[in-house]
Amino acid sequence: MQHGYADNKEAHVKRMRRIEGQVRGISKMIESDKYCIDILTQVSAVNKALEAVALGLLDEHLKHCVTDAAAEGGAVAEEKIEEASAAIARLVRS
Repeated sequence: MQHGYADNKEAHVKRMRRIEGQVRGISKMIESDKYCIDILTQVSAVNKALEAVALGLLDEHLKHCVTDAAAEGGAVAEEKIEEASAAIARLVRS
């Protein structure tokens, strides 16, 4: 079974490593007593970067996994659609 993000896996891993570096940078900023607004700016940037990853993964999931399940129909399709709806709801709430 191939996941929807398989074609962009390396790009996602690279982006997550960049985000990981940003988070480590924020920790260092706090340890170094940097200005709060500067830290908050970096936190906001990390949040946006994570949101972009999430939206990309969701898009790929809809195009691959949900589309394949819809073509199959039945309970599998219903399950994938409910799963995607729940994921969207979680993203909207966060």
